[in-house]
Amino acid sequence: MQEPLSERYEPGAIEPVVQAYWDDAKVFKVHEDPEREKFYCLCMFPYPSGRLHMGHVRNYTIGDVIARYQRMQGKNVLQPMGWDAFGLPAENAAIENNVPPAQWTRSNIEYMRGQLKRLGFAYDWDRELATCDPDYYRWEQWFFGRLYEKGLVYRATAVVNWDPVDQTVLANEQVIDGCGWRSGAPVERREIPQWFLRITAYADELLDELDRMDDWPDAVRTMQRNWIGRSEGLSIRFALNDAPVGGLDELEVFTTRPDTLLGATYMAVAPEHPLALACAEDDAELAAFVAECRHQSTSEAVIEKLEKRGMALPVTVRHPLTGDALPVWVANFVLMSYGTGAVMSVPAHDQRDWEFARKYGLAIVPVIADSGGNAPDIDSGAHTERGQTINSGQFDGLDFAAAFDAIATTLERDGRAERRVQYRLRDWLVSRQRYWGCPIPVVYDNEGNMQPEAEDRLPVTLPEDVAWEGVASPLRSMPGFTATTLADGSPARRETDTFDTFFESSWYFSRFCCADNADGMVDERVDYWMPVDIYIGGIEHAVLHLLYARFFHKAMRDAGLVKSDEPFKRLLTQGMVCKETYFRETTQGRKQYFNPAEVDVETDDKGRVIAARAHSDGQPVTIGPVEKMSKSKNNGVDPQALIDRYGADTVRLYTMFAAPPDQSLEWSDSAVEGAFRFLKSLWRLTHEHVSAGPVDALDVTALDDALKDLRRHIHETIVKVSDDVSRRYKFNTAIAAVMELVNHLSRTAADSPAARAVRQEGLDTVVLLLAPIVPHAAHVLWQALGHGEALTDARWPAADEGALVRDAIELVVQVNGRKRAVVKVAADADKAACEQAALADDNVVRFTGGKTLRKIIVVPGKLVNIVVQE
Repeated sequence: MQEPLSERYEPGAIEPVVQAYWDDAKVFKVHEDPEREKFYCLCMFPYPSGRLHMGHVRNYTIGDVIARYQRMQGKNVLQPMGWDAFGLPAENAAIENNVPPAQWTRSNIEYMRGQLKRLGFAYDWDRELATCDPDYYRWEQWFFGRLYEKGLVYRATAVVNWDPVDQTVLANEQVIDGCGWRSGAPVERREIPQWFLRITAYADELLDELDRMDDWPDAVRTMQRNWIGRSEGLSIRFALNDAPVGGLDELEVFTTRPDTLLGATYMAVAPEHPLALACAEDDAELAAFVAECRHQSTSEAVIEKLEKRGMALPVTVRHPLTGDALPVWVANFVLMSYGTGAVMSVPAHDQRDWEFARKYGLAIVPVIADSGGNAPDIDSGAHTERGQTINSGQFDGLDFAAAFDAIATTLERDGRAERRVQYRLRDWLVSRQRYWGCPIPVVYDNEGNMQPEAEDRLPVTLPEDVAWEGVASPLRSMPGFTATTLADGSPARRETDTFDTFFESSWYFSRFCCADNADGMVDERVDYWMPVDIYIGGIEHAVLHLLYARFFHKAMRDAGLVKSDEPFKRLLTQGMVCKETYFRETTQGRKQYFNPAEVDVETDDKGRVIAARAHSDGQPVTIGPVEKMSKSKNNGVDPQALIDRYGADTVRLYTMFAAPPDQSLEWSDSAVEGAFRFLKSLWRLTHEHVSAGPVDALDVTALDDALKDLRRHIHETIVKVSDDVSRRYKFNTAIAAVMELVNHLSRTAADSPAARAVRQEGLDTVVLLLAPIVPHAAHVLWQALGHGEALTDARWPAADEGALVRDAIELVVQVNGRKRAVVKVAADADKAACEQAALADDNVVRFTGGKTLRKIIVVPGKLVNIVVQE
């Protein structure tokens, strides 16, 4: 027998009970069912850093609301959860706390799993996976071997950021002012062997498919197009005027602007270019400059902001059209890893080249006219727009396309160039000189010949019981790991590099479809669930993760493992969670940030913070700008504290109500209180209703006008919320509509059997519409309202078309554009009837009496605007 509904809303008491019911009944465990439409809802899985932050909560709440809504549509819904468990933070924690990364990671997973369950997310926990588990990564090791066989894996040297003290490679983000973030030592650019996946083999498909991905945000598709960077241009060879230097007798460059070739006044090469290295052998000053450049980051973004510096090399090249000698410079802004490591510099029409030329007094020759057909002004900067050629001899007077073709044809005829398509996209460097990652399954014989580990010897398991000395990977000093044998028993050594963690996150969504499969990477179940119907995560993953995942999925398709071309049908990029910052200026000129929990605030009548004082000393702190919640600004709000105080449903309701999912959410403590008050008021209203006893069946013929109006509001709310949620995912406006309905239900007296029947219908509707958002409270209220079936089995409400019919409608009446009245007319009133009702209103008469009527404008169903002569 159903227990009576408690008078007070106490989330701390009801939420664990509801969650226990879901767990015991395996409510969200899902199986493949070919007879039902599937819906695969997935949020980007988290790194187990230790505790959830509000960004996590918002992301996963959005996904859970969508998944629960789709379940109420009768679909077979898969919503799994797992852990992106490898990565550098675990190594840092191991070094700082002397705890093995595996122990730290699994402890964090245990805690964060509990937090996710406390929020009531409808996950199929039987599919949970962690990428640090050998049962997971053995299959990416296996697939690496398949890619190797297909020629999509290769090993080559690459320039990396090298910390000479820590003896390790640093990511670009770990290089601060040219020094290692931990050691403080000047970072070197060093070439070391690395493993690559040939993602460029899929460049055209990755690019072309974007045009058909209409359910992805335009911003993300644009970012991916730019990252792939398909460009058509000319590969031009400039012959050296001197004897071969460093084994080179020419410099090859790629340019998308051959129309500017006659404006090339110098060449620039990377510090690691063979020509620069050869010249530096006999020039100490040049060698010092090249060595200095080795200490700068390899990041394009960082290099773009550097002061442009260079040195002239003692060589020149011959211009392929004029035969003029052009000087060659080594420059710190040219990357060896991009293109050929050499660029044709046209300072009149490239801003970077212009800055370099002005600094070193190099010639600047304009060869593209301005919009007026004249030589452009290049005193203050380069002229980068396309236009007609000038100062180009036989190629004068041509537009871009004609100049491109004419110059390309001439150079091709002379054997000095070829037309080419080039991509900004580079092959994916997947090896890391780190410990806490999936071992790359490669072995080397005594001669250094390499081969993938045999399939029957997978997985190559990462040793988890490790001792740290310094910060370098301990794998290199573990003979028990490195020493192995080949299939024939001869001695061999293992690769000690591990995979980039993007490797694991590029296929986990497919593994979720068959996480219990011990016999293969995936099985036939993947084709039932894939592609993911909606994928939810931050826009900061727009390029790397999403691009790698698309590539990986296509490679799996070509290996016969999946059938779909793309992994994600629809992408939703949620906005950031932001809050005020609080700080004090220190004597060193830095900012000491205070967490919101460490300050007392004073707010105005709109809930905006206007003053703040620190708990510790009661003294004022400065209220800084509203910024993304982050550790660096210490402005995060602890989700666990909110759950403990208000319950999971309040946190869920607030995060969905505060802003549309794709926009930033500006945190407001008072609005959280408001969400809690709304749930308490809904609870009180339901308690009042069910305490009054049984409810008669609804008889629509017995309703007066007020009850008809209320019932129409109920079904209009169903229509609006259904549209907001199903088509636009505008949960904030959907919740606002439900709140309006609850207010209407509260205002309408339930003092008759008919009124109680309409209130019952209204409360049933409210609970169903809120079920995806506040599932714990909705579960209890649904039972209290007398329903025997579990709310998780209930269907989304359908609007009664009959209830939506209006006998009368209200029209706003304006006089000369100002609202003066609201009049009620028959729903089928014609234009004349609307005009008559508007002119007859007493307040309208006040503003029109004695004045000349010029015209009346009727907008059917909305307003009447009366224009009079003032």
